[in-house]
Amino acid sequence: MKIENIGDLAVLVHTARSGSLTGAAAVMGVTPAAASAALKRLETQLGTRLFERSTRAMRLTEQGQTLLDYATRAFELVAEGEALVTEQRTRLVGRLRVAAPADLARTTLLAWFDEFLAQHPGVEIKLAAGDRPLDVIRDQVDVAIRYGIPADSRMVARPLLLQRPIVTASPEYLQRHGTPTTPQDLAAHNCITFGRGGSEHRQWQFMQGEQTVTVRVSGNRSVDDASLAHDWAVAGAGLLFKTPFELRADLQAGRLVQVLHDWMAEPYPLHAFLPSKRFMPHRVREFVAFLTDQFSVFADQYR
Repeated sequence: MKIENIGDLAVLVHTARSGSLTGAAAVMGVTPAAASAALKRLETQLGTRLFERSTRAMRLTEQGQTLLDYATRAFELVAEGEALVTEQRTRLVGRLRVAAPADLARTTLLAWFDEFLAQHPGVEIKLAAGDRPLDVIRDQVDVAIRYGIPADSRMVARPLLLQRPIVTASPEYLQRHGTPTTPQDLAAHNCITFGRGGSEHRQWQFMQGEQTVTVRVSGNRSVDDASLAHDWAVAGAGLLFKTPFELRADLQAGRLVQVLHDWMAEPYPLHAFLPSKRFMPHRVREFVAFLTDQFSVFADQYR
């Protein structure tokens, strides 16, 4: 192991946070000269520059940013371990890096995150909200909440909810353009599409008994954010094919209406994706258990 003093890593973290060695020294209670020596020692041991220095600021190099990411996670794990073996053994600490679809975050998860943080004030959530897929391992995400099946065998998938997408539209849209009664009718309608898993979803598939129908839809609105597609549908812009769990408030309030009741889509699972089977921090394990409990309330209603 090239790094001989864990305290030198602390200098790296505090210098990055404060933007200067003087700021890091003040936080750590050491002299600026001692902080500077620690950083130089770390760079010498690793054989690389971690900061670009100027008279005004210190900027992390690419290598410095990489080490900072890992050092930050290491210190978080140490803090969590300390809490688990001391009198705070029930207290969760550290940062949770969570990725989730924007619409699901807006309609559901934000309130649940608030509840989890209220229960565990030592935890910080860093949320990446969007529909573009992240590499859970490369992007150092602790939990990715995503629809579909994992393509990477290195990930662990914990099931949260199983749903069938439905076709909906606003009452105003249906009044102006009529209500489709078969999947084939969708060809004459304006269908709002959005990216899912990195590709645009224009093939809508339906089943009725033994019959399966796949329709390629079209429309004048397509977006890479499902929450915006949702907003367009509520505004009367077209038909939307989406899981009912995220639409439940608008369905209950009558802002959206389900059509094609006699046809159903394939079940579409929602998972919590985790980067490894070998080690899971306590805060991550408790967070996934919390999500599982929250979604279990809706499991029978949205199958």
